Amino acid sequence: MMVNVHQAKTQLSRLLERAHAGEEIIIAKNGQPYARLVPLEAPRRTLGFLEGKLSVPQEFFAPLEEDELRLWEGA
Repeated sequence: MMVNVHQAKTQLSRLLERAHAGEEIIIAKNGQPYARLVPLEAPRRTLGFLEGKLSVPQEFFAPLEEDELRLWEGA
């Protein structure tokens, strides 16, 4: 889809929604293609040390030993 600058200014919200949905919008200036409005890829957010891990091991949830618990509590 190609729109001129005036249309782009007056319909920006609609054009953004269409671009977000995957449509490529070309903005023309003086009848010539000038800019392209395209959706951004969603950022991948992964923690490097957890990459490839599907779950936390069950022993993570095991209660601490009494002496270790006292150390954590500062006693």
